[in-house]
Amino acid sequence: MKFLGVFVFIFMSCSTGKYAATNKVYKKQAKKYGAIIQQYPLKDTTGLGFAYVGTTNFNLRKPNFVIIHHTAQNSCDQTLKTFTLPRTEVSAHYVICKNGKVYHMLNDYLRAWHGGAARWGNITDINSCSIGIELDNNGVEPFSPDQLQSLELLLTKLKKAYGIPTPNFIGHADIAPTRKNDPNRNFPWKDFAKKGFGLWYSISDSVPPENFDYKIGLRVIGYDIKNEHAAIKAFKLHFNNSDTSALLNATDKKIIYDLYKKY
Repeated sequence: MKFLGVFVFIFMSCSTGKYAATNKVYKKQAKKYGAIIQQYPLKDTTGLGFAYVGTTNFNLRKPNFVIIHHTAQNSCDQTLKTFTLPRTEVSAHYVICKNGKVYHMLNDYLRAWHGGAARWGNITDINSCSIGIELDNNGVEPFSPDQLQSLELLLTKLKKAYGIPTPNFIGHADIAPTRKNDPNRNFPWKDFAKKGFGLWYSISDSVPPENFDYKIGLRVIGYDIKNEHAAIKAFKLHFNNSDTSALLNATDKKIIYDLYKKY
């Protein structure tokens, strides 16, 4: 079947093909970091004179969030080029093209440069605990059915492999509201929440108390509220994108309160 390929991650040949040279760079850098991990004992620079005993109980750190982006570029080829040029200093773990093809660009346990300056709750280094997924999209167009189906299969795999909690599937705009607006308003957050990727709300019986602080509600959900207007816009992009203003209406307040209770 067409979409079974999402589980066989697509690599360009290390010896041939358009990205042969950058694939070699990837292998070289991965080998360098592998050597660092194997160093034991690490050099003692404290002057305390450490004694070394290697524990038998450890494993790799694993990702706990998935951040969904749109590429804001015009093709998968353009994005792959951007992510293989050292001067751009930007990358992601996965790129999903409009036709559903998935490119796995970085081992899930390694730190991609996809989140930039960002915050979610008390986490200020999102890149160190997350997987970044880029959807080929110029920033305003709808996402293709093939693309969304591949994303669903990939998210299913990642959630199972790493035990990623349901609330921890979020967008770039959520973690960087003053800088980013991706994935764009066409992304079907509600549909993905129904499948276990992110939370959604139910406001049929949600009645906020008169003294409820909506800024605190946004903060509990995860938003950085230093710039209140930016946080509100990011919240609306995700949960109520029929209104893009920076003001909270009655529906917004019910949504915030319902999500606040879930978090």
